[in-house]
Amino acid sequence: MKKILLTGLLAISMLLSGCSFLGEVNNSIDYVNQATEHINTLNDFAEEAPQMLKEAAEDPALKQELEDRLVTLKQDVEEFIALKDIPTLAEDIHQELVSQNEALLAEINKVLENGNLVLDKLENSELFSTINEVTSLINRIEALGQ
Repeated sequence: MKKILLTGLLAISMLLSGCSFLGEVNNSIDYVNQATEHINTLNDFAEEAPQMLKEAAEDPALKQELEDRLVTLKQDVEEFIALKDIPTLAEDIHQELVSQNEALLAEINKVLENGNLVLDKLENSELFSTINEVTSLINRIEALGQ
């Protein structure tokens, strides 16, 4: 009887540890999806903004659109920095992403004065190179999901 009870307890503990492992895998997949989406957002901005910047000096509506996108990007960066419950597997890459996102946030704050875009500052900023540094981590993030 003791052997059956012991075997049952062992099986239950193995199932529970398996569930914990599956939970960590699911959390890792969720994180990879979030980080990939964030990087894709940054990449989209980096691809579209230079052309918008060229035309924004002469088109107030386009300047406003660029400013709105920059404000939205700032909010996305702040939300990503504030993520909690990072899977153990992703802690190192997340810390790198946070550091680079903090640098990106500083660049965004430099080109926004009182919430308004200053075109000259954006033109001369390190914003796009900082975005490129963040997006260069995409391969490492995608490797977490495999």
